[in-house]
Amino acid sequence: MRAIWQGSISFGLINIPVRLYSATKERKLSFNYLRKEDLCPIKYVKVCRNSGEEVPYDDIVKGYEYKKGDWVVLSDEDFKKADVKKTNTIEVFQFASEKEIDPSLYEKFYYLEPVKEARKAYVLLREALKKSKKVGIAKFVLRTKEKLAVVRPMDNLIILDAIRFADEIREPEELNIPGKEKIENKDIEIAVKLIDQLTEVFKLEKYHDTYTEELERVISEKSKGKVPEAKGEIPVPVTEMEDIMAKLRESLAQHAKKEKVKVRR
Repeated sequence: MRAIWQGSISFGLINIPVRLYSATKERKLSFNYLRKEDLCPIKYVKVCRNSGEEVPYDDIVKGYEYKKGDWVVLSDEDFKKADVKKTNTIEVFQFASEKEIDPSLYEKFYYLEPVKEARKAYVLLREALKKSKKVGIAKFVLRTKEKLAVVRPMDNLIILDAIRFADEIREPEELNIPGKEKIENKDIEIAVKLIDQLTEVFKLEKYHDTYTEELERVISEKSKGKVPEAKGEIPVPVTEMEDIMAKLRESLAQHAKKEKVKVRR
């Protein structure tokens, strides 16, 4: 893995030099746009809006339009000047219970690795977090954007979870969400019963990206001159409460049959 940031994590007067690594990777197929008539790949170039001429990479700078037609050019050093400390430090401002943080705020997580000289300090923070059962609330700057983060232990690692600021969350007032609807208790009980039947210990390795696998199948078949068959069915919308209850009872019966088959095996 390649570090995407290097600096220090600080709390109180303690600074621990660390490297930051992305903990996730995307599994996706890479597609290109082609010209329809001869399948020639399409190339995108950066051009000047005024002249239409292509602009070399070395001649491109980053700027901010502070009023119509007037620009301020910013260098990499200028971004650091906005706050030298924040661009080099993951600063822990407070500690809190992880239960106080709404899971919907979580965005992306990273691994923190200590430099050789900071291994003991890293272990000290990790073990203190474990013993206190608290997490750190921190801020840092990554790629010119300030992020709020949760610092927490995971096995022998210290994890950095980027979370959203309050002003990045959209309020749902515009949505037409039902409030109190008259639902019979017996209907709720049937739904709860199905939930109970489908409840089991969560194991992440049980789940994988089956859509990409099926898309790879489609690509493979088309590359061999075959016509791929569509998999799955478009679900029919269920609107009537009677239909919903019928489907719930049917789901309960189907699950019960599956469980009986498992027991026989």
